[in-house]
Amino acid sequence: MTNFKYPRAEKLKKNNEISLLFEKGKWRSNGNLRIIILKDKPAAPIESTKFAVSVSKKFFKKAVHRNRIKRLLRECYRLNKNLFKESFGDKTMAMLFWVSPEMPDRFQEVEEQFIKLCKSQKGS
Repeated sequence: MTNFKYPRAEKLKKNNEISLLFEKGKWRSNGNLRIIILKDKPAAPIESTKFAVSVSKKFFKKAVHRNRIKRLLRECYRLNKNLFKESFGDKTMAMLFWVSPEMPDRFQEVEEQFIKLCKSQKGS
């Protein structure tokens, strides 16, 4: 049976981990999604997969809209965790961003872009 949980241990919360991600991470884009990834290396050892989402206040002034998009992004990760780990590796830190001022109409649109992002990473 597949594990569809998103436990606390998988949430990227520590400031030092987030700053390390921005300093040494690699950016990838697909459609309205952007992701920054840092894989496990001797210089930056990572114990397990950590994941976070962020939505800019610049595009969405209202917290209601930012929170809605964040929920959609976390749900995409939760449901497609296996694909994410196949594409980016087991020991990875990542932060996902929505980089468009347009609010997604349906969850399926966001999920489609997330899957394309993962599959494009697999190929490279």
